[in-house]
Amino acid sequence: MSEPSHRRRMLVLAICCMSLLIVSLDNTVLNVALPALQRDLHATTAGLQWTIDGYTLVLAALLMLAGSTADRIGRKRVFMTGLVVFTLGSVLCSLAPGQEWLVVFRMVQAVGGSMLNPVAMSIITNTFTDPRERARAIGVWGAVVGLSMAAGPLVGGLLVDSVGWRSIFWLNLPVGLAALLLTLRFVPESRAPRARRPDPLGQVMVIVLFGSLTYAIIEAPTAGAATVLPFAAVALAALGGLLWYEPRRTEPLIDLRFFRSAPFSGATVIAVSAFASLGGFLFLSTLYLQNVRGLSALEAGLWMLPMAVPTFLCAPLSGRLVGNRGPRLPLLVAGAALTVSGTLFAAFRAETADATLFLGYVLFGVGFGFVNAPITNTAVSGMPRAQAGVAAAVASTSRQLGQTLGVAVVGALLASGVGASTYREAFVAAARPGWWVLAGCGLTVLIVGALTTGSWGRRTAARTAQRLHSPDLRETPAPQP
Repeated sequence: MSEPSHRRRMLVLAICCMSLLIVSLDNTVLNVALPALQRDLHATTAGLQWTIDGYTLVLAALLMLAGSTADRIGRKRVFMTGLVVFTLGSVLCSLAPGQEWLVVFRMVQAVGGSMLNPVAMSIITNTFTDPRERARAIGVWGAVVGLSMAAGPLVGGLLVDSVGWRSIFWLNLPVGLAALLLTLRFVPESRAPRARRPDPLGQVMVIVLFGSLTYAIIEAPTAGAATVLPFAAVALAALGGLLWYEPRRTEPLIDLRFFRSAPFSGATVIAVSAFASLGGFLFLSTLYLQNVRGLSALEAGLWMLPMAVPTFLCAPLSGRLVGNRGPRLPLLVAGAALTVSGTLFAAFRAETADATLFLGYVLFGVGFGFVNAPITNTAVSGMPRAQAGVAAAVASTSRQLGQTLGVAVVGALLASGVGASTYREAFVAAARPGWWVLAGCGLTVLIVGALTTGSWGRRTAARTAQRLHSPDLRETPAPQP
């Protein structure tokens, strides 16, 4: 097959970015709509948690499966299937008659979403063969995440106030259909020279682990121990099964040897912590601004700009710092900013005064803007080139799992401390443990980033690469939102 022209490569990049935009925008837009959704569907706090977590949970569980399936049967085919399922799921969400159905339809969306982002990254990597062009393409790809963070609250607030919360899902229809038609016409088909074999048992255990753990956390404040403990036990059994079974497979779903590398293990912990902080931050902020301060969805979206704009501006700066000086400095900046932001809310009730609320949001935006770029770089640092894609996929899964756990834990703490009759009065006090959790997540990013990006981390990465039987110990950055 001949090399595609520059114009066609740019078109393929634009199509892939369209898929990323609808998947990323969907979560930020939905957070602003939570109070309206709560009133319309009479949803509980746990119901709101499941509305967010039903999506991220399925996404986390299926990302690696979707990527390996695309390598095996064709990336274009899986990408188009993902667009169809995601668009159909969006239509169903807009028609959901109740909160339970909305959660189910969000899971349908996530099945499609799992086939979009990792597969789109593979398409970009396969289309842009020149390293310099590929780096620029990945930079554009990463900027779309920042764009969705900045635009999501405003777009969501405008739609919720003018049309209603169901309209946020209509956004995906024209974009999804246009991306589908353009993919059919312009995106070339590609497969991996040697795709990894499927690991159905490992995949089932991952789904059981993520699902039962999330259920136990979310339902803990309202369900009894007799209900929650069996799910916690199932999660523990699934984790034990993975630890026993995966090392015995020639091509496991998750190669546990990767975790012998301090940078890889550190990147996994950082991804879970940073995105848990994001999930919890958005959940607490949107409920506080609308349910406690009484702001409209649009006004709440405007208040989120002090967080969204620094995220958008700092993300490319972080990428340049990673390229020039490595991931250590961006991770230290990110960890410090996230820790101070969470502490402002937890210890000083920053949300009760406009000036401190603004400062807390700016600091969080700076921290999250700096953390995303070094995660994948740290994950693949020192990994053999042949394993870099798998390492990046685990980092992406960790992001989604972190966001799931952040909403689950923070929402559970909030639900256990606030009652329906005194919601407005009790919210600030009830949210304080959640803010301490977010401050702890930031501190984890700071400490783990400092420990795993130094000389000790590089030594463990080199030893891990040797155990993986590869002489290539060079760093192989493969950024992936």
